Amino acid sequence: MRFELAVKALAPDMPVIAPWRIWDIKGRDEEIDYAEAHNIPLKISRETNYSKDKNMWHLSHEGLELEDPANEPKYAGNMEMGVTPEEAPDEGEYISIDFEKGVPVAVNGQKMDPVDLVWKLNELGGKHGVGIIDIVENRLVGIKCRGVYETPGGTILYHAHEMLEQLCLDKATQHYKQRMALEYADLVYNGQWFSPLREAMTAFCEKTQRTVTGTVKLKLYKGNIIGAGMTSPYSLYDPEIATFDEDNVYDQTWADGFITLYGLPTKVYAKMKAKNGI
Repeated sequence: MRFELAVKALAPDMPVIAPWRIWDIKGRDEEIDYAEAHNIPLKISRETNYSKDKNMWHLSHEGLELEDPANEPKYAGNMEMGVTPEEAPDEGEYISIDFEKGVPVAVNGQKMDPVDLVWKLNELGGKHGVGIIDIVENRLVGIKCRGVYETPGGTILYHAHEMLEQLCLDKATQHYKQRMALEYADLVYNGQWFSPLREAMTAFCEKTQRTVTGTVKLKLYKGNIIGAGMTSPYSLYDPEIATFDEDNVYDQTWADGFITLYGLPTKVYAKMKAKNGI
């Protein structure tokens, strides 16, 4: 779906030949039979023939015991991008990530291009068992499919970026972007990357990132990503307003009028229910 829709968008007259749709091989065992008959080397056996898709961002595992949601995944010996939390070091590790307008540009103060940065975070996250999930997907055609995913670097990046957005985005923008994220994810998952809606949503996201600049510090420990502080020149956090100590910025008596007005619809609705016995 994703490859073919991309072809339709970039080369609409190009024919697509998809062997899986026209050959007579019906399943994994028959694939292995074909490979063995034609001396095609395989890295798997019939006992370890998980369906795996791997790139620099993640590795997915599907099939075998994972086809029954009641089974616990066999993590031991099957992780490729890192270790399980049980195998991770007993000592946590602090890291920092620098962002410029929402884009990660450095790890631990070292400037990196995006590719090297992801590989570095994969190394750090994998070492500490970060980014392993067991998930049931909702496929485009309506089928539910279970898989185990390894996404060490990506998980760290998402966590750090979200923390910085909490600091730098106003409430309304942050919440709207969070709601939009589900729709955006569906578009990409369903192969609609080259769609007008995706392009428009990307333009919105890029606009929100103008002030998402700063440094996020994290602690990686046995599968956990623990926030350890963040700074930004565009921080909307004002200590004078947020403090629990005495201040000269916020007058607590203002709350009376605000709550009275804000709660007025609730009060009117409650009286209507009481009047009508509902």
